[in-house]
Amino acid sequence: MTTIQVGCDLTYSVTSSTSFMFNVAAARTAHQNIIEETLQLTPTVQYEAGSLGSEAIQVYRLTVEPCDLQLQYRAIVDLSPEMYDTSGIIETGYSQLPNEVLLYLNPSRYCESDRLAHFALQTFGNVQPGFSRVTAICDWINANLDYQAGSTGESTSACDVLIQRVGVCRDYAHLAIALCRALCIPARYVSGYAVALQPPDFHGFFEAYLGSRWYLFDATRMAPVEGFVRIGTGRDAADASFATIIGAATLTTMAVWAEQTRPDQITTQMVQQSAVSTTN
Repeated sequence: MTTIQVGCDLTYSVTSSTSFMFNVAAARTAHQNIIEETLQLTPTVQYEAGSLGSEAIQVYRLTVEPCDLQLQYRAIVDLSPEMYDTSGIIETGYSQLPNEVLLYLNPSRYCESDRLAHFALQTFGNVQPGFSRVTAICDWINANLDYQAGSTGESTSACDVLIQRVGVCRDYAHLAIALCRALCIPARYVSGYAVALQPPDFHGFFEAYLGSRWYLFDATRMAPVEGFVRIGTGRDAADASFATIIGAATLTTMAVWAEQTRPDQITTQMVQQSAVSTTN
């Protein structure tokens, strides 16, 4: 078990009555135990805490009038990922997939798996099925895309990224998810905090369903997967954005962090040596 301190500071310039839905809280799962958690808003306003969607994403909803809105979130999380040998992890045939994961085979807003089927089969169809094939997808993306902050926007999809060969963490995840789905591997987007991520930020990565469970992957190779603290899970980033804004507000400052309480617990090895699972 590893204890990780996570947090974020967000400031918005709000110029008219605006509604926010924040998705910044660490998820509560069998592998993530929240020891302490605080949320502070300035100015002080009422907010509603609740869960969203089938994955029960924890969200905070509020409406404010024109102001400089500051959000401070802090949490201490005991993280206990399960680690497996990668060699025995196989793909699950379509007829054996449980009903609850079938949704994650479908094309979605940012992951047009139907449009990428030919490319996926041509490039990865002969790769050994299982953990090794998802790893090969991550290897290809890491080798063929350039990571550039600000290079893509909210409308950028997996197909766009494949053509442009440039993106940020969510783009890497979207392309990997689309390619997995095109090969009949259920895959889904995960947002979270990441230990050792440089520069610190909210991080987008993904899970693939292999055998009988979900395993974490990150095509950016910018942080060790065993140090990921899950926030939200969904079909793609549209389901797990850290902030949804209805109104007129501009993000003016942002700081995000994830730090181990014992720096020796998580290595800085970025290439996965074990299969890591933090959900069933």
